[in-house]
Amino acid sequence: MSTSAPAPAPVPAPAPAPARAEPARGPVLAIDAGNSKTDVAVIDPVDGTVLGSARGGGFQPQRAGAEAAVDSLAETVARAAAEAGTAVTGGAPWAAHAAACLANADLPVEERQLATALHGRGWSRTTQVRNDTFAVLRAGVDEPRGVAVVCGAGINCAGMLPDGRTARFPAVGKLSGDWGGGLGLAEEALWAAARAEDGRGGPTALAAALPAHFGLPSMYALIEALHLRRIGRVRVHELAPVLFAVAAEGDAVARSIVERQAEEIVAMAVVALGRLGLLDEEAPVLLGGGVLAARHPQLDGRVRALLATRAPRATPRVVTAPPVLGAGLLALDDVRASPEAHRRLRAHYAGPAV
Repeated sequence: MSTSAPAPAPVPAPAPAPARAEPARGPVLAIDAGNSKTDVAVIDPVDGTVLGSARGGGFQPQRAGAEAAVDSLAETVARAAAEAGTAVTGGAPWAAHAAACLANADLPVEERQLATALHGRGWSRTTQVRNDTFAVLRAGVDEPRGVAVVCGAGINCAGMLPDGRTARFPAVGKLSGDWGGGLGLAEEALWAAARAEDGRGGPTALAAALPAHFGLPSMYALIEALHLRRIGRVRVHELAPVLFAVAAEGDAVARSIVERQAEEIVAMAVVALGRLGLLDEEAPVLLGGGVLAARHPQLDGRVRALLATRAPRATPRVVTAPPVLGAGLLALDDVRASPEAHRRLRAHYAGPAV
């Protein structure tokens, strides 16, 4: 989302990265690393066959630092390589190219730091790091063209064109003008419910439904349990589905929160489309992340209605394919693999956008 600061330069160039790989000189390595899990695939760039894959834990460089976070990927990469028949020994690079779509790589400077750290592991001859939103985008399109909005724990948006130009947001939370995602929705629901119970705000069924989720009798009891950490703060995100359920029953306060989320999603998409010059062309808008993938009728319907008004040529689709597919397709893009290789890789994951 934009703030009152001057508008960013139109369509910034991609973050610098090591030189692009040449095709067919060994497998390519695709990494999709999110906050809660990491998926790795080793792919033959000649025909798009997945040679090996593995899943590991979350990727959080904002807590551990770039080097330590990349270290945490090593075991998952080694398992995927072993399945592909390759031992990761720390010698000469065994992959032609690595394409990594990483959570918390929100700024170009962070992408460069992580690319340097990844490349330093010696897994591949060349390396390209992107924010993980680009994996969702690429997974949902047949060519690298369009815009994706990811609404999971937080919210982010990215767009790209086949010539490499991108549009993106800092997406570091309230500091950069963001609002929403599962955690943001839950916190807004808590705020409204607390005020409803003590009289500062209007009535809402959230005041009973949120504490009931944890088996508590009141918002006061829930506030106390969260404040004193009897309920871990990590569990706050559990309240987003409760918000949607209350909204579906017609509660005005809950519905207003859901509608605000739709406004935020569409605002990001429209700005990104505009920066890429796609507002007057048919262009896909890919919707991903747990909140959007759940297809809550009110949110999904409102997003589509707003897009129809503000970007009538946009085609919204919910991405159901795993993001590692997007990372793999980007890896094949980077090494200029054939269309057949792209088709085979997509068929392996068989995840449509709907």
